[in-house]
Amino acid sequence: MFNQSMNRTVFRLSAWYDLAVSAPFALPLTLTFVWNGVLTPASAALGLAPPAPLDPHGFLFANFFGSVVTIWAVVRLYLDDIRLAAFDGVGRVLFSVAMVHALLAGASPLLWGVLVIEVGFGVLQLAGALKTRPFALP
Repeated sequence: MFNQSMNRTVFRLSAWYDLAVSAPFALPLTLTFVWNGVLTPASAALGLAPPAPLDPHGFLFANFFGSVVTIWAVVRLYLDDIRLAAFDGVGRVLFSVAMVHALLAGASPLLWGVLVIEVGFGVLQLAGALKTRPFALP
């Protein structure tokens, strides 16, 4: 099931996904638009409570997330080195743990959609890394 071509496709698709999802969080202006213009209306349309307003600390950490993940996605696309998939998979495990914690603490149920994608990409990338390079660091 996991061959080099499939692994590369998943790896690149996950990087493009990260770029599309995280870049809008990188700057205060774009974060404000996404938070108030996309997430809040989406929550209302689905009959969910709106996301909590962001305080200055929330803005800061969301901007950090957006900046770092955007840079990581660009690096993966630029280098196109499949060995980075294992590291990305580990990062997705860490992000998923944080998302589960946030959901249990009352975060917007919209986060479930992101969590499913994170877990999916994480499992595929880690499984591909183990299949093509078992027990070897990239």
